Amino acid sequence: MFGSMGFTELILILFIVLIIFGAGKLPQLGEGLGKAIKGFKKSVHEAEAIEAEAEAAAQQQMAAPQASIQSNPAPAVEQPAAQPATRA
Repeated sequence: MFGSMGFTELILILFIVLIIFGAGKLPQLGEGLGKAIKGFKKSVHEAEAIEAEAEAAAQQQMAAPQASIQSNPAPAVEQPAAQPATRA
């Protein structure tokens, strides 16, 4: 089951827990443990979603400059227009 821990060891551990906490506290302990596990799983999934969102934003930022470079060719250098000479 749990590595090298057998069925008898699990029964012994559950019996010791029952003696320490009593029968009235066991449902509360189980409920608290279940909520803790549920909260842990939720935070792990939220962290993965945040990481995926950040990674997508980074890829989008990397792709945006490349797209603008490809769509906007280098502008031609303009020569200043010749101005007529004025005599004073």
